[in-house]
Amino acid sequence: MDLTFTEEERAFRDEVRQFLRDNVPPETQRKLVEGRRLSRDEMIAGARVLNKKGIPYWPKEYGGAGWTPSQQYIFEEEVQAFTGQTMYDFGVSLIGPVIYTFGNNAQKKYYLPRIINVDDWWCQGFSEPGAGSDLASLRTRAVRNGDHYVVNGQKTWTTLAQHADWIFCLVRTNPDAKKQLGISFLLIDMKSPGVTVRPIQLIDGDYEVNEVFFDNVRVPAENLVGEENKGWEYAKMLLGNERFGGAWVGASKERVRRIRHLAARSQIGGERLIDQATFHQKVLEIEVQLKALEVTQLRVVANASKKNGMQDPASSILKLKGAEIQQATAELLMHVIGPYALPYLSEEELEDGNQAPIGPDWPPMIASTYFYSRAASIYSGSREIQKNIVAKAILGL
Repeated sequence: MDLTFTEEERAFRDEVRQFLRDNVPPETQRKLVEGRRLSRDEMIAGARVLNKKGIPYWPKEYGGAGWTPSQQYIFEEEVQAFTGQTMYDFGVSLIGPVIYTFGNNAQKKYYLPRIINVDDWWCQGFSEPGAGSDLASLRTRAVRNGDHYVVNGQKTWTTLAQHADWIFCLVRTNPDAKKQLGISFLLIDMKSPGVTVRPIQLIDGDYEVNEVFFDNVRVPAENLVGEENKGWEYAKMLLGNERFGGAWVGASKERVRRIRHLAARSQIGGERLIDQATFHQKVLEIEVQLKALEVTQLRVVANASKKNGMQDPASSILKLKGAEIQQATAELLMHVIGPYALPYLSEEELEDGNQAPIGPDWPPMIASTYFYSRAASIYSGSREIQKNIVAKAILGL
Protein backbone atom coordinates (compact mmCIF):
# COMPACT_ATOMS: atom_id res chain seq x y z
CA MET A 1 0.00 0.00 0.00
CA ASP A 2 1.51 3.33 -1.12
CA LEU A 3 0.90 5.93 1.57
CA THR A 4 2.92 8.73 -0.02
CA PHE A 5 1.19 11.78 -1.46
CA THR A 6 1.19 12.44 -5.20
CA GLU A 7 2.48 15.64 -6.78
CA GLU A 8 -1.11 16.83 -7.20
CA GLU A 9 -1.86 16.15 -3.53
CA ARG A 10 1.24 18.06 -2.43
CA ALA A 11 0.12 20.97 -4.60
CA PHE A 12 -3.29 20.78 -2.94
CA ARG A 13 -1.59 21.00 0.47
CA ASP A 14 0.20 24.19 -0.61
CA GLU A 15 -3.10 25.59 -1.87
CA VAL A 16 -4.80 24.88 1.47
CA ARG A 17 -1.98 26.49 3.44
CA GLN A 18 -2.22 29.65 1.33
CA PHE A 19 -6.01 29.70 1.72
CA LEU A 20 -5.74 29.55 5.51
CA ARG A 21 -3.12 32.32 5.61
CA ASP A 22 -5.30 34.53 3.42
CA ASN A 23 -8.69 33.91 5.05
CA VAL A 24 -8.40 33.05 8.75
CA PRO A 25 -8.26 36.27 10.81
CA PRO A 26 -4.91 36.47 12.67
CA GLU A 27 -6.68 37.12 15.97
CA THR A 28 -8.81 34.00 15.54
CA GLN A 29 -5.75 31.90 14.78
CA ARG A 30 -3.92 33.33 17.79
CA LYS A 31 -6.77 32.52 20.15
CA LEU A 32 -7.08 28.97 18.85
CA VAL A 33 -3.35 28.26 19.06
CA GLU A 34 -3.23 29.69 22.59
CA GLY A 35 -6.17 27.59 23.74
CA ARG A 36 -8.47 30.57 24.35
CA ARG A 37 -12.22 30.36 23.89
CA LEU A 38 -13.80 31.87 20.81
CA SER A 39 -17.07 33.75 21.03
CA ARG A 40 -20.11 32.34 19.24
CA ASP A 41 -19.70 34.90 16.45
CA GLU A 42 -16.02 34.02 16.06
CA MET A 43 -16.83 30.31 15.86
CA ILE A 44 -19.49 30.90 13.22
CA ALA A 45 -17.18 33.14 11.21
CA GLY A 46 -14.39 30.55 11.40
CA ALA A 47 -16.67 27.73 10.27
CA ARG A 48 -17.88 29.84 7.34
CA VAL A 49 -14.30 30.47 6.29
CA LEU A 50 -13.63 26.73 6.06
CA ASN A 51 -16.92 26.06 4.29
CA LYS A 52 -15.95 28.64 1.67
CA LYS A 53 -12.97 26.50 0.69
CA GLY A 54 -14.91 23.25 0.72
CA ILE A 55 -16.66 20.77 2.96
CA PRO A 56 -14.75 17.49 3.28
CA TYR A 57 -16.61 14.16 3.46
CA TRP A 58 -19.81 15.60 1.95
CA PRO A 59 -20.75 14.42 -1.57
CA LYS A 60 -20.86 17.10 -4.23
CA GLU A 61 -24.60 16.71 -4.77
CA TYR A 62 -25.21 17.95 -1.23
CA GLY A 63 -22.82 20.87 -1.38
CA GLY A 64 -19.59 19.11 -0.49
CA ALA A 65 -16.20 19.73 -2.04
CA GLY A 66 -16.11 16.38 -3.80
CA TRP A 67 -12.53 15.83 -2.64
CA THR A 68 -10.76 12.51 -2.61
CA PRO A 69 -10.16 10.88 0.80
CA SER A 70 -6.52 12.02 0.60
CA GLN A 71 -7.52 15.63 -0.06
CA GLN A 72 -9.96 15.49 2.85
CA TYR A 73 -7.20 14.24 5.11
CA ILE A 74 -4.76 16.91 3.93
CA PHE A 75 -7.30 19.68 4.45
CA GLU A 76 -8.14 18.65 8.01
CA GLU A 77 -4.48 18.15 8.92
CA GLU A 78 -3.56 21.61 7.64
CA VAL A 79 -6.46 23.26 9.47
CA GLN A 80 -5.37 21.60 12.72
CA ALA A 81 -1.71 22.50 12.17
CA PHE A 82 -2.64 26.13 11.44
CA THR A 83 -4.96 26.58 14.41
CA GLY A 84 -3.84 23.91 16.86
CA GLN A 85 -7.37 22.47 16.71
CA THR A 86 -10.34 22.56 14.33
CA MET A 87 -12.88 25.23 13.46
CA TYR A 88 -15.62 22.98 12.11
CA ASP A 89 -18.94 22.97 13.93
CA PHE A 90 -21.08 19.94 14.71
CA GLY A 91 -23.38 20.76 11.80
CA VAL A 92 -20.79 20.02 9.13
CA SER A 93 -18.81 17.33 10.90
CA LEU A 94 -21.53 15.30 12.65
CA ILE A 95 -25.21 15.89 11.89
CA GLY A 96 -24.83 16.86 8.22
CA PRO A 97 -23.61 13.40 7.09
CA VAL A 98 -26.41 11.72 9.07
CA ILE A 99 -29.04 13.88 7.36
CA TYR A 100 -27.75 13.39 3.80
CA THR A 101 -27.33 9.64 4.40
CA PHE A 102 -30.50 8.78 6.32
CA GLY A 103 -32.75 11.86 6.18
CA ASN A 104 -35.67 12.36 3.81
CA ASN A 105 -35.70 14.79 0.90
CA ALA A 106 -37.48 17.53 2.86
CA GLN A 107 -34.87 17.35 5.63
CA LYS A 108 -32.00 17.45 3.14
CA LYS A 109 -33.51 20.42 1.32
CA TYR A 110 -34.09 22.42 4.49
CA TYR A 111 -31.20 21.59 6.81
CA LEU A 112 -28.18 21.00 4.56
CA PRO A 113 -27.99 24.51 3.03
CA ARG A 114 -28.41 26.03 6.48
CA ILE A 115 -25.62 23.82 7.85
CA ILE A 116 -23.30 24.85 5.00
CA ASN A 117 -23.95 28.54 5.67
CA VAL A 118 -23.85 28.00 9.48
CA ASP A 119 -27.27 29.60 9.83
CA ASP A 120 -27.86 27.21 12.74
CA TRP A 121 -25.45 26.17 15.48
CA TRP A 122 -25.87 22.51 16.45
CA CYS A 123 -25.10 20.62 19.63
CA GLN A 124 -25.07 16.89 20.37
CA GLY A 125 -27.62 15.37 22.76
CA PHE A 126 -26.22 11.91 23.45
CA SER A 127 -24.73 11.49 26.95
CA GLU A 128 -26.95 11.39 30.04
CA PRO A 129 -26.20 11.30 33.79
CA GLY A 130 -26.77 7.54 33.84
CA ALA A 131 -25.71 6.82 30.25
CA GLY A 132 -22.28 8.13 29.45
CA SER A 133 -19.97 5.30 28.45
CA ASP A 134 -23.01 2.99 28.24
CA LEU A 135 -24.85 5.29 25.87
CA ALA A 136 -27.42 2.66 24.86
CA SER A 137 -28.83 2.84 28.42
CA LEU A 138 -30.17 6.35 27.82
CA ARG A 139 -33.53 7.12 29.41
CA THR A 140 -34.71 10.32 27.71
CA ARG A 141 -38.17 9.34 26.41
CA ALA A 142 -39.99 10.42 23.28
CA VAL A 143 -43.65 9.37 23.15
CA ARG A 144 -45.60 9.75 19.89
CA ASN A 145 -48.67 11.94 20.32
CA GLY A 146 -50.39 12.57 16.99
CA ASP A 147 -48.05 14.46 14.70
CA HIS A 148 -45.58 15.22 17.51
CA TYR A 149 -43.23 13.44 19.89
CA VAL A 150 -43.34 14.52 23.53
CA VAL A 151 -39.80 14.43 24.94
CA ASN A 152 -38.86 14.21 28.62
CA GLY A 153 -35.41 13.65 30.10
CA GLN A 154 -31.94 15.10 30.50
CA LYS A 155 -28.70 15.25 28.57
CA THR A 156 -25.36 16.26 30.06
CA TRP A 157 -21.86 17.33 29.00
CA THR A 158 -23.53 18.91 25.98
CA THR A 159 -20.79 20.92 24.26
CA LEU A 160 -21.66 24.56 23.52
CA ALA A 161 -25.38 24.00 24.08
CA GLN A 162 -25.52 27.54 25.46
CA HIS A 163 -24.91 28.78 21.90
CA ALA A 164 -26.97 26.21 20.01
CA ASP A 165 -30.06 26.72 17.87
CA TRP A 166 -30.68 22.99 17.39
CA ILE A 167 -29.77 19.74 19.13
CA PHE A 168 -29.65 16.29 17.53
CA CYS A 169 -30.83 13.82 20.14
CA LEU A 170 -30.94 10.13 20.82
CA VAL A 171 -34.24 9.35 22.53
CA ARG A 172 -35.93 6.15 23.66
CA THR A 173 -39.10 5.48 21.70
CA ASN A 174 -39.58 1.81 22.59
CA PRO A 175 -38.79 1.04 26.25
CA ASP A 176 -39.66 -2.64 25.79
CA ALA A 177 -37.14 -3.39 23.04
CA LYS A 178 -33.50 -4.37 23.52
CA LYS A 179 -31.84 -1.16 24.56
CA GLN A 180 -30.00 -0.56 21.27
CA LEU A 181 -33.16 -1.28 19.26
CA GLY A 182 -35.55 1.12 21.00
CA ILE A 183 -33.72 4.37 20.22
CA SER A 184 -34.65 7.05 17.68
CA PHE A 185 -32.83 10.08 16.28
CA LEU A 186 -34.64 13.42 16.67
CA LEU A 187 -33.81 16.99 15.64
CA ILE A 188 -35.01 19.43 18.32
CA ASP A 189 -35.26 23.21 18.15
CA MET A 190 -33.54 24.58 21.26
CA LYS A 191 -36.11 27.39 21.42
CA SER A 192 -38.92 24.88 21.96
CA PRO A 193 -40.94 25.42 25.17
CA GLY A 194 -39.70 23.07 27.87
CA VAL A 195 -36.01 23.09 26.85
CA THR A 196 -33.71 24.35 29.62
CA VAL A 197 -29.93 24.75 29.35
CA ARG A 198 -27.82 24.87 32.51
CA PRO A 199 -24.09 25.60 31.93
CA ILE A 200 -21.49 23.58 33.86
CA GLN A 201 -18.47 25.55 35.05
CA LEU A 202 -15.18 23.85 34.23
CA ILE A 203 -12.04 23.74 36.35
CA ASP A 204 -10.57 26.70 34.45
CA GLY A 205 -13.62 28.81 35.34
CA ASP A 206 -15.01 28.81 31.81
CA TYR A 207 -18.15 27.26 30.34
CA GLU A 208 -18.16 24.82 27.46
CA VAL A 209 -20.41 21.92 28.47
CA ASN A 210 -23.97 22.01 29.74
CA GLU A 211 -26.91 20.09 31.13
CA VAL A 212 -29.97 20.15 28.88
CA PHE A 213 -33.42 19.35 30.29
CA PHE A 214 -36.54 18.40 28.32
CA ASP A 215 -39.86 18.92 30.08
CA ASN A 216 -42.79 17.84 27.88
CA VAL A 217 -41.07 19.24 24.79
CA ARG A 218 -43.24 18.83 21.69
CA VAL A 219 -41.16 17.90 18.63
CA PRO A 220 -42.79 17.61 15.20
CA ALA A 221 -42.75 14.01 13.96
CA GLU A 222 -41.24 15.30 10.72
CA ASN A 223 -38.04 15.93 12.74
CA LEU A 224 -37.45 12.18 13.08
CA VAL A 225 -34.39 11.17 11.05
CA GLY A 226 -34.81 7.88 9.23
CA GLU A 227 -37.00 5.23 10.85
CA GLU A 228 -38.28 5.08 14.39
CA ASN A 229 -36.19 2.82 16.66
CA LYS A 230 -33.29 2.79 14.16
CA GLY A 231 -31.42 5.71 15.73
CA TRP A 232 -28.64 3.56 17.16
CA GLU A 233 -27.50 2.65 13.64
CA TYR A 234 -27.35 6.31 12.65
CA ALA A 235 -25.51 7.19 15.85
CA LYS A 236 -22.83 4.57 15.16
CA MET A 237 -22.05 6.25 11.85
CA LEU A 238 -21.90 9.66 13.51
CA LEU A 239 -19.63 8.44 16.30
CA GLY A 240 -17.35 6.73 13.80
CA ASN A 241 -16.90 10.04 12.00
CA GLU A 242 -16.24 11.78 15.31
CA ARG A 243 -13.64 9.22 16.37
CA PHE A 244 -11.84 9.44 13.04
CA GLY A 245 -11.42 13.17 13.66
CA GLY A 246 -10.30 12.36 17.21
CA ALA A 247 -6.84 11.35 15.97
CA TRP A 248 -5.90 15.05 15.84
CA VAL A 249 -2.66 14.32 13.97
CA GLY A 250 -2.28 17.86 12.64
CA ALA A 251 -2.91 19.47 16.02
CA SER A 252 -0.48 17.12 17.77
CA LYS A 253 2.20 17.84 15.17
CA GLU A 254 1.81 21.55 15.81
CA ARG A 255 1.97 21.02 19.57
CA VAL A 256 5.18 18.99 19.27
CA ARG A 257 6.69 21.73 17.10
CA ARG A 258 5.79 24.29 19.77
CA ILE A 259 7.21 22.09 22.53
CA ARG A 260 10.52 21.87 20.70
CA HIS A 261 10.55 25.61 20.03
CA LEU A 262 9.82 26.58 23.63
CA ALA A 263 12.12 23.95 25.13
CA ALA A 264 14.96 25.33 23.02
CA ARG A 265 14.43 28.72 24.70
CA SER A 266 13.97 27.43 28.24
CA GLN A 267 17.08 27.33 30.46
CA ILE A 268 17.32 25.00 33.45
CA GLY A 269 20.61 24.92 35.35
CA GLY A 270 22.34 26.74 32.49
CA GLU A 271 21.31 24.09 29.96
CA ARG A 272 18.55 24.28 27.36
CA LEU A 273 15.67 22.02 28.29
CA ILE A 274 15.60 20.50 24.80
CA ASP A 275 19.23 19.37 25.29
CA GLN A 276 18.49 17.45 28.48
CA ALA A 277 18.54 13.76 27.62
CA THR A 278 15.48 12.69 29.62
CA PHE A 279 13.27 15.46 28.23
CA HIS A 280 14.52 15.00 24.67
CA GLN A 281 13.80 11.27 24.89
CA LYS A 282 10.19 12.00 25.88
CA VAL A 283 9.79 14.25 22.85
CA LEU A 284 11.24 11.61 20.54
CA GLU A 285 8.96 8.92 21.97
CA ILE A 286 5.91 11.06 21.25
CA GLU A 287 7.12 11.81 17.73
CA VAL A 288 7.52 8.08 17.01
CA GLN A 289 4.02 7.37 18.34
CA LEU A 290 2.62 10.27 16.34
CA LYS A 291 4.20 8.99 13.14
CA ALA A 292 2.68 5.54 13.76
CA LEU A 293 -0.71 7.17 14.37
CA GLU A 294 -0.38 9.16 11.15
CA VAL A 295 0.40 6.04 9.12
CA THR A 296 -2.56 4.24 10.69
CA GLN A 297 -4.86 7.12 9.83
CA LEU A 298 -3.57 7.15 6.25
CA ARG A 299 -4.39 3.44 6.02
CA VAL A 300 -7.94 4.22 7.13
CA VAL A 301 -8.10 7.03 4.55
CA ALA A 302 -6.84 4.65 1.85
CA ASN A 303 -9.65 2.22 2.70
CA ALA A 304 -12.36 4.89 2.96
CA SER A 305 -13.71 4.35 -0.55
CA LYS A 306 -14.51 0.72 0.32
CA LYS A 307 -16.72 1.56 3.29
CA ASN A 308 -19.70 3.11 1.45
CA GLY A 309 -19.84 6.06 3.81
CA MET A 310 -19.53 4.01 6.99
CA GLN A 311 -16.46 4.54 9.10
CA ASP A 312 -13.81 1.88 9.53
CA PRO A 313 -13.88 0.42 13.07
CA ALA A 314 -10.16 1.24 13.08
CA SER A 315 -11.28 4.81 13.84
CA SER A 316 -11.49 3.59 17.44
CA ILE A 317 -7.74 2.90 17.33
CA LEU A 318 -7.19 6.43 16.03
CA LYS A 319 -9.28 7.87 18.83
CA LEU A 320 -7.53 5.78 21.49
CA LYS A 321 -3.99 6.67 20.47
CA GLY A 322 -4.88 10.21 19.47
CA ALA A 323 -6.20 10.88 22.97
CA GLU A 324 -3.08 9.45 24.59
CA ILE A 325 -0.83 11.65 22.44
CA GLN A 326 -2.92 14.75 23.19
CA GLN A 327 -2.50 14.07 26.90
CA ALA A 328 1.22 13.37 26.60
CA THR A 329 1.91 16.57 24.65
CA ALA A 330 -0.14 18.61 27.13
CA GLU A 331 1.96 17.20 29.98
CA LEU A 332 5.18 18.11 28.15
CA LEU A 333 3.92 21.65 27.59
CA MET A 334 3.22 21.90 31.32
CA HIS A 335 6.77 20.68 31.96
CA VAL A 336 8.25 23.32 29.66
CA ILE A 337 6.29 26.23 31.11
CA GLY A 338 6.40 25.10 34.72
CA PRO A 339 4.66 27.41 37.22
CA TYR A 340 3.92 29.94 34.46
CA ALA A 341 1.28 27.57 33.12
CA LEU A 342 -1.10 28.59 35.89
CA PRO A 343 -1.87 32.30 35.40
CA TYR A 344 -4.38 33.56 32.92
CA LEU A 345 -2.88 36.74 31.48
CA SER A 346 -5.00 39.37 29.78
CA GLU A 347 -4.32 40.58 26.25
CA GLU A 348 -2.86 43.79 27.69
CA GLU A 349 -0.52 41.87 29.97
CA LEU A 350 0.62 39.73 27.08
CA GLU A 351 1.32 42.81 24.97
CA ASP A 352 3.28 44.35 27.85
CA GLY A 353 5.58 41.34 27.93
CA ASN A 354 4.52 40.04 31.34
CA GLN A 355 4.94 36.41 30.43
CA ALA A 356 7.32 33.60 31.17
CA PRO A 357 10.99 34.42 30.66
CA ILE A 358 11.32 32.01 27.74
CA GLY A 359 9.92 34.49 25.24
CA PRO A 360 6.87 36.42 24.06
CA ASP A 361 5.32 33.48 22.20
CA TRP A 362 4.92 31.06 25.06
CA PRO A 363 1.39 29.63 24.98
CA PRO A 364 -0.83 30.90 27.81
CA MET A 365 -3.69 28.80 29.14
CA ILE A 366 -1.49 25.68 29.25
CA ALA A 367 -3.12 24.57 32.49
CA SER A 368 -6.50 24.80 30.78
CA THR A 369 -5.17 22.86 27.79
CA TYR A 370 -3.82 20.20 30.13
CA PHE A 371 -7.10 19.80 32.02
CA TYR A 372 -9.08 19.70 28.78
CA SER A 373 -6.78 17.00 27.39
CA ARG A 374 -7.67 14.75 30.33
CA ALA A 375 -11.17 14.49 28.88
CA ALA A 376 -9.83 13.28 25.53
CA SER A 377 -10.01 9.67 26.74
CA ILE A 378 -13.71 10.13 27.57
CA TYR A 379 -15.41 12.21 24.88
CA SER A 380 -16.52 10.45 21.65
CA GLY A 381 -16.68 7.27 23.71
CA SER A 382 -14.42 6.35 26.59
CA ARG A 383 -11.16 4.41 26.32
CA GLU A 384 -12.91 1.27 27.56
CA ILE A 385 -15.60 1.55 24.89
CA GLN A 386 -12.99 1.95 22.14
CA LYS A 387 -11.14 -1.13 23.36
CA ASN A 388 -14.36 -3.13 23.24
CA ILE A 389 -14.98 -2.00 19.66
CA VAL A 390 -11.45 -2.95 18.62
CA ALA A 391 -11.77 -6.33 20.34
CA LYS A 392 -15.09 -7.19 18.67
CA ALA A 393 -14.97 -5.49 15.27
CA ILE A 394 -11.27 -5.87 14.45
CA LEU A 395 -9.88 -8.77 16.51
CA GLY A 396 -13.09 -10.81 16.46
CA LEU A 397 -12.92 -11.61 20.16
